Amino acid sequence: MLEIISARGGLAKKYKLKKGVKILSFDNEEAEDALDYIFYDGKSEFSMRVQDKDGSEREFNISKNECESLNLTFNDSGKIRTCHNNCIFCFVDQMGKGMRESLYVKDDDYTMSFICGNFVTLTNVSDKEIDRIIRLHLSPLYVSVHTMDEKLRCELMGNRFAGKIASQLKRLAEAKITVHCQAVIVPGKNDGKNLEYTARKLFEMYPYAADLAIVPTGLTKFRDGLPYISDITAESAKEILDICDRLNAEFGVNFLLPADEYFIRSGRDFKPVEFYGDFSQIENGIGMTSKFISEASESIYKTVLKKRKRVAVITGVSAFAAIEKLCKIANSSAENLESFALPVENEFFGRTVTCTGLLTGGDIASALEKIYGKFDCAVIPSNTLREFEDVFLDDMTVKQLKRRLKGKKIIINRSSESFFTSLIKG
Repeated sequence: MLEIISARGGLAKKYKLKKGVKILSFDNEEAEDALDYIFYDGKSEFSMRVQDKDGSEREFNISKNECESLNLTFNDSGKIRTCHNNCIFCFVDQMGKGMRESLYVKDDDYTMSFICGNFVTLTNVSDKEIDRIIRLHLSPLYVSVHTMDEKLRCELMGNRFAGKIASQLKRLAEAKITVHCQAVIVPGKNDGKNLEYTARKLFEMYPYAADLAIVPTGLTKFRDGLPYISDITAESAKEILDICDRLNAEFGVNFLLPADEYFIRSGRDFKPVEFYGDFSQIENGIGMTSKFISEASESIYKTVLKKRKRVAVITGVSAFAAIEKLCKIANSSAENLESFALPVENEFFGRTVTCTGLLTGGDIASALEKIYGKFDCAVIPSNTLREFEDVFLDDMTVKQLKRRLKGKKIIINRSSESFFTSLIKG
């Protein structure tokens, strides 16, 4: 049920919907969360059953224009659905101790997949809930498929119910629900011929199976007691890219989207930005580097700085070459600018973790302290921080970093378009 915490406007008043009233159902379907309200609020006619503050219940029909809203907000305090799997590659199982509590939550909630783009496995979703997804047309969804081999999926995910994925995705495709898929690749398990099989089975549902992100396993130093997984090699990265290129050519569309890490490990050039279309999987590290290089390059212009500025640009090891290239372009365009990429080794998670977004404040501070006399300002990408807050993964704040660096100027770069501005402001 949904409890109203505020109601305003003529429609709410007309139907006596006010604070404290509980919505029990829409069109005789249980009101589970705010998604039900969002769906029905966009319709012109539907029925509602509510419970008033005195405990009495009433049912009535709503009639309005589709563009009109009931203007209700709710005390939607439902718990986030958590993961029922025991994946051999789970990153949460590889987290060190002492980090903020939210980082240890294994969410697997299809409502958050629709609202926020979180990847879910559908292993904790019943047939009735698939019916609800279809009825509310929760599209697009983001689904961790990993493999279409039922037995192998159960093995990889440590869940004997994980083999239902083919029938679940087929139902969603038949209902025209768009699904963005991903496969976390475990070398020797779901790569090679198995990856080809998975891609072909999913492409049978195209365009509703819209694409397949190919993502490497993230391996930290905290794997004691967990199954052995080998890291990506240059050769294995090339094999993945070859499979993606061959199948995309066969399909006639860029359906398989390899993570940027495969290009870095293989030494191959990144795909042009056109390859990624609308960047539907950029949060998965798909096309992020190409997009950043393109947009950052376009933002660079000729200028003269009044005095020499030495700017250290923080980057993970994997993005070092791309950031170093941009710094050289910037230096040739801005007189008196001496910017350079500073690759930071990830001591917190282990040196096998090379992406910028998983750098901690402590590791960044240590790297900058080692070159303390060689820079005037440090530019730090915002993806190292908690969303909407200036806090790193290890709970160090930007203010604490500044204190540790004894007054050195710190600038947070918020976007690719502001990259050059961040350098010259330094």
